[in-house]
Amino acid sequence: MKFERISIDHKVMMGKPCIKGTRITVELILEKLAQGADNAYLLKGYPNLTVEDIREAIAYAHAVLTNEKIIEAEPA
Repeated sequence: MKFERISIDHKVMMGKPCIKGTRITVELILEKLAQGADNAYLLKGYPNLTVEDIREAIAYAHAVLTNEKIIEAEPA
């Protein structure tokens, strides 16, 4: 899968995946969503962001995790 809206540049945000043309990281988008933010909140707080950017950030994270080695958590 090709990600048109995601860029990785070691000179921008230490090479973390970002929305192309911004310093908004995929990590930040996922963090805000996990904290309960919705698309409207993200779009208001980050005017350069689009709904398509948010969707692609989620798809990118899914693709990365799909191909990542599973590490079991320690039992509680």
